[in-house]
Parts: sequence; C-alpha cells; structure tokens
Amino acid sequence: MKKFKMLIAEDNDLSRANLVELLEAEGYLVTATKDGREAMEAFPCDKYDLVITDLKMPHADGLELLKFVKEVDPNHVVIIMTGYATVNSAVEAMKLGAFDYITKPLRDDLVKITIERALSYACLAEENITLKESLREKYDFGNMIGFSDAMKDVFETIRKVSSSDSTVLIYGESGTGKELVARALHFNSDRRNRQLITVNCGAIPEDLLESEFFGHEKGAFTGAIRSKMGRFELAQGGTIFLDEIGDMSPSLQVKVLRVIQEKQFERIGGTKTIETDVRIIAATHQNLEKAVEEKKFREDLFYRINVIPIHVPPLRDHRVDIPPLINHFLKKFNRLKKKNVQGVSPEAMRLFINYRWPGNVRELQNVVEMLVVLKEQGFIEQADLPKKIHGIESGKNDRDFALEVNDEGINLNEEVSRFEKMLIEKALAKSGGVKNKAAQFLRLNRTTLVEKLKRYNIAR
Repeated sequence: MKKFKMLIAEDNDLSRANLVELLEAEGYLVTATKDGREAMEAFPCDKYDLVITDLKMPHADGLELLKFVKEVDPNHVVIIMTGYATVNSAVEAMKLGAFDYITKPLRDDLVKITIERALSYACLAEENITLKESLREKYDFGNMIGFSDAMKDVFETIRKVSSSDSTVLIYGESGTGKELVARALHFNSDRRNRQLITVNCGAIPEDLLESEFFGHEKGAFTGAIRSKMGRFELAQGGTIFLDEIGDMSPSLQVKVLRVIQEKQFERIGGTKTIETDVRIIAATHQNLEKAVEEKKFREDLFYRINVIPIHVPPLRDHRVDIPPLINHFLKKFNRLKKKNVQGVSPEAMRLFINYRWPGNVRELQNVVEMLVVLKEQGFIEQADLPKKIHGIESGKNDRDFALEVNDEGINLNEEVSRFEKMLIEKALAKSGGVKNKAAQFLRLNRTTLVEKLKRYNIAR
C-alpha cells in the first residue's frame, strides 16, 4: 500500500510537533518546515501528495506558499490551517485554489477526515483536474515569474512607476529579462494602446543607428531612395526601449540627450523639426557609473536616463524561482512542440537549482526547450541533463575553482573576491535566503555578511 507523503509548514513549534506525531501515527511520511520559505525550498525536492500550511507565518505566508505550489504543479492539493480570527482569509484562500481549511486549535478527528478527503480527491483527479491560478497576476507580468524577495521588489517597482512617464533605466546581466521588464512597464501604463518600439543599441552598426533613431529624408545619403520614419517617430504617444544603451557612441549620445531634453528632433537630411511625445526606457548590462568615470558615457545623459533605476537580479540570486520557471517553460514548449513532458524528477530539480546559470533565465529557457524536444514525454531525469548542469563540463565545477598562474600573471584580489562571492551565494541558496542561517554556515557575524552582500551587490 502506498505511503502518502505530506509537507507541513507551521511556525509554532508545539503545533508542528503535534501535527507530525498525529500524521506519522496514521502511517504518513511527513516533512515539517517552520515557515513558507523553507517549504518552498523543500517542495521541489520530493513528490508530496499533500501540502498542509499555516496561514500566518514569517518570511513567506500560507498564501504565498499556496501560489508557489500551484505554479509548480497546478493540480497539487493544499490545506490551510488558520485561527478563528482569520477564517475569512482561509475562505478566500480556497477561492484561490486551496482544497480546504482547518481551524485552530486543531481537532485530531477533523484533521484526519479532512486529509482523507483531500487525498481521495487528489487520487481521483490526478490526471484531469486543473485548479485555479488566480494569484498569478500579482507576481507575474507576461512571462515574468517570481516568488523571491528580489523579484517581488522588481514587480513592486514596476507597479509603482508604470503609470508615470518618468524615464527608467533597467540594469541586469544578459538573459535576466530586461526587455520583459520594459514590456511590463509599457503594457501596465496609460500608453499601452500605443506602440512599444525597441532599439538594440549594440546590435545595429553605428552608421545606421542614427537613421534608425530619427529617420531620414529621400536623398539624405547614398542609398536613401525614399524617406523613412525613425523609431522615435514610430513610437509617438507610446514608449521607446533603448536596449544596451551603454553601447551607444558618444556622438549619438549627444543627439539622444537633445531629444530627451527638448522633446524634438529632425530627420537626417531634413529641416522640419518633429515634436515627440514618447516615454523612454533604457537598459544596460554595464556599470554606467563606472563608464561615466572613464569618460565612455556622458554624465548628463546618464542622469537624464537614471531617474528610476530597476535592478533585475541574476538567476543565481533567486534560485527559489527556478522550479516555477521550469514549469512555465515546460508548458510552453509542450504546447509549441506538441510533446508531453510531465515534469522534472527531484534529483534533476536539485541539479537545476544548484547550477549557476551564467546565461540566466534565457539559458534556462533554452535548456528546457532542448530537453522537451529530446525527451518528448515522461519526466526529465538526472541523466537527461547536459553535462554542464551536472557540474562536470570539461572536468570542472564550482568546488574545483582551479586556477593557474600563467605568464601574464593573475589578479589575486579579484580571484579571492570572486571565490568569496561564490561561497556567499551558495550559503544564501542553502539557507533559502535567511541571512542569519547563511552567516552561521560561513561562520560570520550577520553584520559582516550584510556588509559583504552590499560590497558584492548581491540582491537579498
């Protein structure tokens, strides 16, 4: 007979211990966690039949855990525990996908009956039922998905500034989703019914970029056989997204600065001044403050575009978002490729979570697409993953951290800092983002860890 597995999230030590004792006496296999964040970390690592969570908890409450579980597996059954004072909240949680709720103080007979009903429901509906995902819109903008504190900060900033016309500068490594942030800003703004025009300043040759920006008149240069509208003109009344603005040449920086300041420009070869009404959103993977110091980027333009900065964290700094992202990409590519990959095994998920993802969310998406095409159906297992995710590509992994001193020498301070940052990130991932616990892993004072987080710009 199958032994059902339960995941419990309860911050009260006595209540948690009593519930574990009751369930184990009934023959269930129980994993107990003390808050929603620990439960989020534990959930992808095993195949639980039921999640039982308190409603009010520190770090991440029951509603957040409910949403996380539903994003990873929409068919999963969740029971909410709550005090009488918050029964209305528990009822609301049921509307949002919870199976049932139990009021505190818990009665053993009621707990047993509720769990039996929940397990029967889960078994009967295992293949067919789709539970409601109505909390999705709170933490999901288009294809942006996140449950971590770092991503919630990004979403909250988007909410606050979308309706404004203020210029936004989005910072982030390649593949983190800077363009998705720009799209979220535009489509949540009053300009949503007008154009969002994107210009990749690093992908278009410098001699063509000015024409792309401002357009040109017929005969303005060799090959200009007809007049052409530029991107600023096409974006009239809408938004223009200047991706990788740090790659823009100094001469063009001056002309873009004029558009921002005076809200007007002329086409190349033209004499007519064109008034423009566009919101400007820019993005870069570079440190523009350093570029300003090195005279590679204009200081006046930097302060014009850096009105509202948004920092999109690298995926290694919000690993809790990896399971729901994988689930999202599995659904997407199953539909597009007409495959039936059902999920990821716990062993494979651990490797997904531990990998550093230098290419960030874009790399994760590409890997999932490849696995869906090759696997076709069933579950993605550990053996299906690329060697780099196993940490054995070219015989190296993070733990090796092998370095050699060649004839050109090595920057010791940089390498020591890189190693220190890597260990801090690993400790934070292991602790689920809890700084006190991470500091204990590293045998540091919490204040020392916080200072190092600031120094290395690690978002937590």
